[in-house]
Amino acid sequence: MPHALLVTVRLHEGRYHGRDHRKAVEWPPAPARLFQALVAGAARGAVVPAETGAALDRLETLPPPVIAAPRGTPGQAFSNYVPNNDLDAELSGGTRRYEEAVALTRVGKRMQPILFDARMPILYCWRGWPTGADDEQAQALCAAAHCLYQLGRGVDMAWAEAEILDEEEAERRLSVHGGIVHRPSNGGGAGLDLPCPGSGLRRSLETRFEGMRTRFRADGAERKKVRLFVQPPKPRLAHVTYDAGPRRFVFEVCAGGPGDRFSGRSLHETARFVSASRDLAAERLRAAIPDLTERVDRYLVGRNADDEDKKSRVRLVPIPSIGHEHVDMAIRRLAVYVPQTCPLAPNDVAWAFSQVAAHDADGVIHWELQRVDDDRMVGRFEQNGRRWSSVTPLALPTARRRRINPNRRANDLKGGDERAREEARAVAAVHHALRHDEVRVPVVDVRVQREPFDRNGARAEDFAPGTRFSSGALWHAAVTFAEPVAGPLLLGDGRFIGLGLMRPPLDHVERPREVRDGRFIGLGLMHPDDPMRGVLAFTITGGLVGGADPEIVARAARRAMMARVQRTLPLGATLPAYVSGHDPDGSPVGDGGAHRHVAVVADLPRGRILYIAPTRLQRGGLHWSEIAANHRQAERALGGMDDLRAGAAGRLTLAPAVVDVERDPLFAPARIWESVTPYRVTRHYRRLGNDDALKADLGSELDRRGWPRPAVIDVLAARHGPRGGLSGRVRLVFRTAQAGPLLMGRTAHKGGGLFAGR
Repeated sequence: MPHALLVTVRLHEGRYHGRDHRKAVEWPPAPARLFQALVAGAARGAVVPAETGAALDRLETLPPPVIAAPRGTPGQAFSNYVPNNDLDAELSGGTRRYEEAVALTRVGKRMQPILFDARMPILYCWRGWPTGADDEQAQALCAAAHCLYQLGRGVDMAWAEAEILDEEEAERRLSVHGGIVHRPSNGGGAGLDLPCPGSGLRRSLETRFEGMRTRFRADGAERKKVRLFVQPPKPRLAHVTYDAGPRRFVFEVCAGGPGDRFSGRSLHETARFVSASRDLAAERLRAAIPDLTERVDRYLVGRNADDEDKKSRVRLVPIPSIGHEHVDMAIRRLAVYVPQTCPLAPNDVAWAFSQVAAHDADGVIHWELQRVDDDRMVGRFEQNGRRWSSVTPLALPTARRRRINPNRRANDLKGGDERAREEARAVAAVHHALRHDEVRVPVVDVRVQREPFDRNGARAEDFAPGTRFSSGALWHAAVTFAEPVAGPLLLGDGRFIGLGLMRPPLDHVERPREVRDGRFIGLGLMHPDDPMRGVLAFTITGGLVGGADPEIVARAARRAMMARVQRTLPLGATLPAYVSGHDPDGSPVGDGGAHRHVAVVADLPRGRILYIAPTRLQRGGLHWSEIAANHRQAERALGGMDDLRAGAAGRLTLAPAVVDVERDPLFAPARIWESVTPYRVTRHYRRLGNDDALKADLGSELDRRGWPRPAVIDVLAARHGPRGGLSGRVRLVFRTAQAGPLLMGRTAHKGGGLFAGR
């Protein structure tokens, strides 16, 4: 069995300052950089030991390595002013002092570290290490790894170790790493360009090292000697594309005759349509190139394919028409994705699917596939999104529902406990399907059901005919992730025949929904496909001190948001007013009383922290499109936040959470709303008593938010602050149920004035 070389690198600090050949931030560290670090660590002066050199030469002949690295985020950028390479030339003439030469050659170098979890190592796995390789070379390479002392710039101190393992064990180490696995691509395509060791790299590094030592040379006669600068030769690097996406080809489903351009297939026929298209293309490819029969069966049809082959299989994605709630959702396009690791040539696969036609026994063509360049509808399924819902049901054989006999329906009904157990098994199966599809983003919520999530969708059991799956094994599912996930996304055992197709939220619906009986459905701009839009939630899993002040926690959460957003901005850029709540001149942002910045809520009774968009807090006056870009920027910056230092409230451990807006007491409709945190008045009422002042201020604030005046306002408690500010706890009783959240008052954006429904 072939072996693999596994090099484990650990950096002393969770910062990496290396930059690639384009002077851009480099992450993960390139394999060629590791090779250079091994050469530098093993060298004794200007000489690399012979046994180490032979081992490094053998490493040059291996294919590019697989890299497993922790998730990295860009840190704060800064400029470091240092003399450039012209300093030696300025000093060579002997006419300038060192200080003058430094002043003339001093330039700013932009630095921006990558921040990551230093507890996680970086793994480099070179496959194909010969089984009968000389043990001395393996030992020399392992010894060279122990000599490594840095990886990146001079401040990136590191250490490493190397092992020779069988490929199965090396793959297991990569799979349990917990970070992101970067794999080299066979062909071109857009991806991550990383320099790798190529033939002759070690010798070119030695030549470059010698050239750097002698780059300034004297030339000319004795009296007219001239000091020349000679550029040292470049190292011989092989640039390899990592993480390149699959080649995609789009085909329209056309009518066989001269009629309509499209011949859409019904949504519930998805599995049969995809299977027929695949089989016809495979038959055409086998007939044209008989030598490819075994590869076609394994990587296109899936016959005799093992778990490792599934990663390289051709994926067929049926594309239904979406974009409007009244669309019929018929299958009018088929997208074919050929992975970079697939042994079948992408152009051969595209040719096989071109003009594939389905006809009956009389030769009448029912539909055919024609290749097109229009990918607008396909692009809808390739967008990023946190909440994905199924268009075609997921095949989950381990979560079959018990079928009810229609002839004994009255005596064979399911109880609530049985239904709950079936749904729990289905939720667990969805998590398992995500692991199979290598979706590593944490999941915060899964919802399963038989009914479709779209108005013109089909029930799960309607997709069973013509497949190997029973109707009880098919489930519609909606998955909410902690961070946005890129599509296309197909889950479950039927993903290779078009089942388990997921779609992201439809951003075209951006109007507030209102019912004319006096009640609002939600608040602000409620999105029918993503009820959590504009709300980012974290659960406090530990570290909270008993009796902590919610305003202290809210202020710490706001500072954390501002710091994380600042890291994503260019050097010198100011925070957007949406995050800071202040204009560039420092004055509070506002527009006629309408709040335009995110609110931070420390809901300590329920152990969570909420970031709420202003469109959720006020009815009218602000459209989602005006703040969408800023909110997504804040959401990306807050992704992965798991630690919050809140001073006297403790060091909090956080985890992503989901909000059920239909049942949550801060969001669900209710007639009675009661203070969770004290409400502080926005102005002084010198001629009114405490209760009357609170009632008057609450009434004006409700008017500004677009809420109706309550029928009853009960002041439960009132107190004056050290500076005369009035605050209190209040109960509001409305004539009809109102949907939250309700957050008002002077300290609303710092956690004060929070109400909960009763």
